[in-house]
Parts: sequence; structure tokens; C-alpha cells
Amino acid sequence: MQKETFTNGLRVVTHELPGTQAATVLILVGAGSRYETREINGISHFLEHMFFKGAKKYKTAKEVSEKIDGMGGDFNAFTGKEYVGYYVKAASHHYETAMDVLGDMLLFCNLDQKEIDKERGVIMEEYNMYQDTPMYQVGWDFERLMYGDQPMGWDQVGTKEVINGVTREQFFDYKNALYSPDNVVISVVGNVKHDDVLEKVRTYFPFQDGKKQYDSAALQPNDDTTRVKLQTKKTEQGHVVVGFPGYAEEHPDHYALKVLSVILGGNMSSRMFLAVREDKGLSYYISTSTDDYLDSGIISTRAGVDTKRTPLAVEAICQEYRKIRGEKVPEAELKKAKEYLKGKLALRLEDSEEYAHLIGKDELLHGKAKTPQEIVAEVEKVSTDDVARVSADLFHDDKLRMAAIGPYEDAAVFEKVLHI
Repeated sequence: MQKETFTNGLRVVTHELPGTQAATVLILVGAGSRYETREINGISHFLEHMFFKGAKKYKTAKEVSEKIDGMGGDFNAFTGKEYVGYYVKAASHHYETAMDVLGDMLLFCNLDQKEIDKERGVIMEEYNMYQDTPMYQVGWDFERLMYGDQPMGWDQVGTKEVINGVTREQFFDYKNALYSPDNVVISVVGNVKHDDVLEKVRTYFPFQDGKKQYDSAALQPNDDTTRVKLQTKKTEQGHVVVGFPGYAEEHPDHYALKVLSVILGGNMSSRMFLAVREDKGLSYYISTSTDDYLDSGIISTRAGVDTKRTPLAVEAICQEYRKIRGEKVPEAELKKAKEYLKGKLALRLEDSEEYAHLIGKDELLHGKAKTPQEIVAEVEKVSTDDVARVSADLFHDDKLRMAAIGPYEDAAVFEKVLHI
């Protein structure tokens, strides 16, 4: 992996994969829902859509898509809480075209008023899709429960009011404040040469000098003691999330928590899957994972459950948290979880898009990308004592929370079983 920082603060990270015929160009920006106020909640996501609507060279969405489609490439974008990404993945001999398209849209988007107004309808339908998809919605409900009414607790799509009311001037203000060269990382991975990438960046990303105008909102304590959040909907399947606050991404026990989450519910031989689905037949999907941010985190278990037996499923999930709290897990179980994490990393490294995201995100948020060897070494260091210490530190009744969507009306039913 190689890195270059330009005089204007723009960072470029590359990794050559000579064994592949593909390349990914990924642009990451320090923006997202954490950088929003209530008055503009959703603007990061809306702006992400607008970048594809035309700019200086490729003037319409049709011209943008035809250029990428014409070389068989994939292109997309995503908005998170702490960063936004735009990428093109294509045959390596076409990566200069990817640079051309991304540079044009990022630096010269025209934000045409007619396109803004048309896109409101598109995003409202995306909003409605999420509202009608409880697997998505329950996760956002859980985040709101964990973080409260602050940017970390808001979802990225935003509110109907902002979608329908955000102005062209607000788009430009937000873009000018955060889309500055010192707040952008260009990550390129594939069958490419570092020096050639730098030459192309100079050509296609002629940023003006400028500085990021503000940081993301500081995390505020959530004093709300509500333990159960229900959204009553007529569904055939109930959807639940049960979990605790976790650790920030740079916490010393970050990898110990990752190992713990795999042991609990990371795969089809994990404790949650075997106990709740295989042994008790209470769920269809069930998994445990972590969400890791700059200054906070979450560990949670998601499940799709029988609506008539949901309290039993929640009780079974809590039982697995209880069993592992402070436990020195067997060495064989520890080894299996560590090998799982290492194996999944190896698979990610075979994909130029995944690799570009891995090193680009680290560079943007932490100023230094970990090498795969460093990640593997951190995973290898995790011991049974570490897993026991982390589970004992995090898993406490007063921190336990749950969100559910389904035909539920009485939170007290879940309060009775929400204990470890």
C-alpha cells in the first residue's frame, strides 16, 4: 500500500493487485448524517444522489450512466453517519475513465433545480421503501434508542420535511463546507501503478485550496432510560434488535469485541444461531455484529422471529448474553472465531472494491490505514481472558436495550424477559 498527501491536503492511497483485471476508484468524504443538524437531516444522502445528475463534462445522469455502462463498469454511492463514498469499479484499463467521471461529478456538479425537484420524488420513494422494510427500520429504531435525539441517533435518509424542503443554496453551503481537499481520500485498488494514479488524480481532481469548515457533532450522553422501543405494525414476522453499547473503533479491545461478536452470532455455527434457531426454532434469521464509530459503538443481535413467540426469542437471546458474560470460552471456539475473521478478511482482499473501502476508510477517519498483516496480528492477539473481560465489561442489565417491529403493543411483556 502507498500513500501521497498533496499540498492542498488531498490524500491518495493505492494498492496494486497485479493478479486482477479490475480496479476500483473510491472517493471518500468526511460527511454524513453526523455532520447534519435537525434542519438539514438527510442532506448528505440527498447530495449523494445529486452528484450523479450531471456536471461540467457529463451533463446529465444519462451521460454519466452511459459512460460507465459503456465500459461494463459498476458505479454507486453510499451515505453513512461519518463518511460518504462514491465509486466506480471497472476493468483496470478503464480506470482513467472512472477517474474522469468521478472527478467531474465531485468537483463540478451543477445541482440543477429541476433535477433537485425531480429527485425529491425518488428519495421519498426510497424513504417509503425503508418504512415498509422492517428489517431496515428496526435497526434505525435501535440506534435512536441507544443514542437519543442527536445526529448519531438519526438515520441517513432524513425526514420528509427536509427531503421536500431542502434548497439548492443549502446543498452548495453543505458541499462547500465539507467537500474540501483536506476532507477527501481517493482510494484506488487493482491492477494499477501508484505513480500513474497520482498523475491521473492531478488531471481529474483539480481541487481549489480550501479547508473543512466544521467537524462532526460531539457525542452527547443519552440520559433516556427507556429500555424497550416498539413500533406497532401488522407484519407476518417480528423483527427485533437486542444489544448494548460497545466500543469505539480505536478502542484497545476493538478486536476482542469483534471476536466476541463472532462467537455469539457471527455465523451459522455461532451460539445465537444454534440456540435460538436450530435448538429452539424461534427465528429465521439471527446474527450478532458490532457497529464501530469514532467515539462509540454498539454490539447487537438482530433476529426475524415468530410474532407469537417473540418474548421467548428475546429471552433466549438474553440467555446467550448471560451465559457468555465473564466466561473463558473454550480455546477451540476462540480459534474458530479468529480464523473466521481472518478468512473473511482474506476474501475482502480479493475484491478491489472491498480493499479500497478498507484502506480508504481507515485513512479518512484515522489518518493511517492498517495493513492486512496488522489486522491479522491484532486478531491473533485476542485471548480467552480478553473475551471474558470484554463481555463482563459490556453486558449489564442497566445497559441492555431492545427495539422491535411487529404486532406488539405492550412493552411490559418484553421488559419482563429483557434481563441477563
